Amino acid sequence: MNIFMLLSLIGGLALFLYGMDTMSVGLAKLTGGKLQKILQSLTSNKWKACALGAIVTAIIQSSSATTVMVVGMVNSGILKLTQVAGIIFGANIGTTATSWILSLSGLRGESFFVQLFKPTTFSPILGIVGVILIMAGNKPFKKDIGRIMIGFAILMFGMNAMSDAVEPLGEIPEFAQIMTLFSNPLLGVLMGAVVTAVIQSSSASVGILQALSMTGSLSYASTVPIILGQNIGTCATSLISSLGTNKNAKAAAFIHLYFNIIGTVLFLAAYLIALAFLDMQFLGSVTTPVGIAVIHSIFNVVSTVILMPFAEKITDLATFTVYGKEPIPEMEDSTLNKLDPLFLSNPSFAVQQARQVANEMGKKCYNALVMSYDLIQNYNPGVHEEIIRIEQKVDNYEDHLGSYLVKLSALELSESDNRIITIIMNSISDWERISDHVATISDNCKDKHDNHGIFSSAALAEMKVYQEALTDIMNKTVTAFETMDLNLASEIEPLEEVIDKINSKVKKKHVKRLQKGICSIDMGLILMNIATSYERISDHCSNIGASMIEIMEDDYETHQYLTDIREDEHYKNLVKEYRKKYQLPAKKAV
Repeated sequence: MNIFMLLSLIGGLALFLYGMDTMSVGLAKLTGGKLQKILQSLTSNKWKACALGAIVTAIIQSSSATTVMVVGMVNSGILKLTQVAGIIFGANIGTTATSWILSLSGLRGESFFVQLFKPTTFSPILGIVGVILIMAGNKPFKKDIGRIMIGFAILMFGMNAMSDAVEPLGEIPEFAQIMTLFSNPLLGVLMGAVVTAVIQSSSASVGILQALSMTGSLSYASTVPIILGQNIGTCATSLISSLGTNKNAKAAAFIHLYFNIIGTVLFLAAYLIALAFLDMQFLGSVTTPVGIAVIHSIFNVVSTVILMPFAEKITDLATFTVYGKEPIPEMEDSTLNKLDPLFLSNPSFAVQQARQVANEMGKKCYNALVMSYDLIQNYNPGVHEEIIRIEQKVDNYEDHLGSYLVKLSALELSESDNRIITIIMNSISDWERISDHVATISDNCKDKHDNHGIFSSAALAEMKVYQEALTDIMNKTVTAFETMDLNLASEIEPLEEVIDKINSKVKKKHVKRLQKGICSIDMGLILMNIATSYERISDHCSNIGASMIEIMEDDYETHQYLTDIREDEHYKNLVKEYRKKYQLPAKKAV
């Protein structure tokens, strides 16, 4: 092999890895983290989990991405350790899909049908279509499809480049002699494990092996041990990802390792026994890309079927490796655990996790607000303390979520994910301010209680209407934000306008009561402060709703939107409807 062949081989490998990464990223964007969310909810049955793990891995074309994601889910407490074995086992089956795709490069024949399915025929077509979709496509979906096509085309070009680079090696006797060395099972397993661990991709390792098979120098006797070793080498990625994680996450990585080691040992033992007692002449025949795909699939499917009944035992072994005789603690169910740095390797899923934390911020603000209403008449120190705890928690969410979103925004994201991140980044400060205002309301209620103050019946009746309107706008905001429902978001601003009017009327009525001496100045100031906090909460709801609409519609002039929308007929009708619904008591203030 001269320097030019070596450069061609390295260049082909680089194209192969880049194409695989591009395709994997495109597929992850296309799914938008939905497949991963399914894994969260459908892992109670290990066989279902196995099937889902296989499907997800086959779709995103990366068992490493699946296992790293699983390690992250365990680390964050989203999945229990007992739920992950099936997913990991299934990921090994799903990764065989890549070898079958790559086996197309080994098609031989002159018929039209064969020529049609050869990568050299359809890869350029896919590349051209992909470029057209990216350049001319007006929807994110089309652009993601285009990236997948280009990634696949590059992958196959890389595969062909590797095949062309190594093809002359088939005529070199020394190369054939080197390949026969791997007929030694232990040496072959070691070779497969080391190469796969170094390049961090079992699919790429299998691809290299398939390229080498086209030299005609690889026999099945050499190929089988290498494939077995590749399955051990792929565990390096999950083990590396578990560094710096909790013990449960490390145990999840060891489940992956033990599954592949045990499967390899069993398969290797059966292979050696067969060599000793059976006439297996086919092992001396030349390996083909399809043959490699078959062996790869048989190993992973058979290993999974055999070891699945022992999934709990493998989990126990992994747990013992990490914990020893130490009792396994229960994972703390923390919302912030969803912002695990490991999820950044799968940006679409990380976006969904960040979205869940942001949704939780909104729900906590809503719950705290509703809790605060009763404090006006019936002050409870325990409720007041809980509201303050919620406010501190929301502050903490904002800090962590803001930092996480900055890291996430620097990654390659789909257009829809970028919009969601922008909405969240624009909204978390509003949620935090809402929690501050609720805490201020709670403090005002404490002051009222400490001063033994009371509000007049008229003031309480007016505040009740105010609270109903505020509950409505908060409920609309939380729901619209969680579901990204723009129709519901459009109902927020007209209600905010009505709340502004309610706030003004409540304050005017209260001034009249102050003038008549019905209410003390101290209590009057407290009521005014509470009313002001209510109005500011509705302002922040307006900000969130307007931000959603503007960002989703690709128009970032929020203030202009709020100006223009008031001229809309639907908006005016909603204002009339809300004014009628939330009318202050007409009776005289007493």
